[in-house]
Amino acid sequence: MRKTVSAAFAVAALATMVVVPEAAAAPGGIEWGACPKDVAAPGLECSTLRVPLNYQDPGGRTIEVAISRLASTNPGKRRGVVLTNEGGPGGPGLNFPAFLRDRGMPKDVLDAYDVIGFDPRGVGHSTPVTCDLTPEQKARGNVPPYARDAADVAKRAQEVKAVAEQCATSKTAPLLPYITTANTARDMDRIRAALGERKASYLGYSYGTHLGAVYTTLFPRTSDRVVLDSSLPPGGLDRHGGRLMAEGFQKRFPDFAKFVAAHPEYGLGAKPQQVEAKYFELAARLDKAPRPDGMDGALFRLTTFGLLYGDSQFPMLAELYKALNTGGPLPPPPPGAPETDPDNALSSHLYVICGDSTWPKSVGGYQADVATDRVRYPMFGAAAANIRPCAFWPSAPVEPPVRIGGDGPSNVLIAQNLRDPATPLSGAEEMRRALGDRARMVTADQGGHGTYLLGKNKCATEAVNAFLTTGKRPADDIACAAEPA
Repeated sequence: MRKTVSAAFAVAALATMVVVPEAAAAPGGIEWGACPKDVAAPGLECSTLRVPLNYQDPGGRTIEVAISRLASTNPGKRRGVVLTNEGGPGGPGLNFPAFLRDRGMPKDVLDAYDVIGFDPRGVGHSTPVTCDLTPEQKARGNVPPYARDAADVAKRAQEVKAVAEQCATSKTAPLLPYITTANTARDMDRIRAALGERKASYLGYSYGTHLGAVYTTLFPRTSDRVVLDSSLPPGGLDRHGGRLMAEGFQKRFPDFAKFVAAHPEYGLGAKPQQVEAKYFELAARLDKAPRPDGMDGALFRLTTFGLLYGDSQFPMLAELYKALNTGGPLPPPPPGAPETDPDNALSSHLYVICGDSTWPKSVGGYQADVATDRVRYPMFGAAAANIRPCAFWPSAPVEPPVRIGGDGPSNVLIAQNLRDPATPLSGAEEMRRALGDRARMVTADQGGHGTYLLGKNKCATEAVNAFLTTGKRPADDIACAAEPA
């Protein structure tokens, strides 16, 4: 959620569903101490919790989940805890409470809650998993490359089959069936209980919306105020949810085109339509003749997708287009956090999305989907529909997907930008319909990935703040108008 793509989901009435009773609160069950050096931040405390690897065998093997706390700034006004998730899957979360504070989480919210972060199972400091990815596989990330034709899909199939086989033979392969969204939600209820809380509120972004929806479905009586920001559809990042990225890209790109057209110094077109034409021109040029520095058509499209996440990245993306258009050197990456090995983030992402649901296995089916989406969403459809390692995953899901429905308390608020490149509005609308009267939705007329604290729409921000601090939701869904930049 915070990162540019380097790489976006009533209990089901099925006899095979794993039903886990709510854990009893256990005051004093957590001993807080210093955080690991790579996540340390002022005011942040950390600890660990042992949880079952397999909730169908609660007395069997356990794994470790790392948790963090940003304690209430005014204990006299504290009302409980809010668990958080930044997205992914595969994103760590220990330092996310500090990020939210530094991003401008208001004092009323920081007074009301201990803000709780955690590395989900399989991620970071929580019994991390691996697929032993090669440097080339790490460089490709988790978003499929643009497929120009059926042959490209067939070639990609062989590549992702190798990845799936590596996951199946890695040292953490025994964990593979149990690194799932449902089990992470069960871990969250264990965290709540260990904190001595009767209920827990929740704030999740992107994939974290799917996690939050699963959590409040499995544990409706112990989930308090639930905020889903930048929502996936009810099925999460399954085959359908992943393909929606193409729609998000197509609807978000005009924001960038307007920005570029208003800045003639980039030399990319005086009208948005000319900027869009330049995108297709550069992509076709790089498909035909990749640059010596490694930039080809697939990487160009993927980089564009990642830099559409926030308006602040538009100048960087425009400079890249300018360099590609003129044949000049690529602009240097912006200063940021030190580079880390992406193996765990990429591997745990696959463990979750491939373990959550059953994926189509026919290469021909993916070729047909790519051909369809290349026409439907010409900018990015042939990437989002491309085949993933889940088509060759070595283990079937251990339980059916959790079915998101309308049974339970009316305690969910969905916050959504109209033009989100990764989790488009249509997916959030699907989530809203699935939750029924459990939810209300606040839409903001702005682009980018992330609404609350990440966008600039005051109306949407105030709606989320009011819900977290008072529990008051809008009586009906509301639409927040565009506001000046």
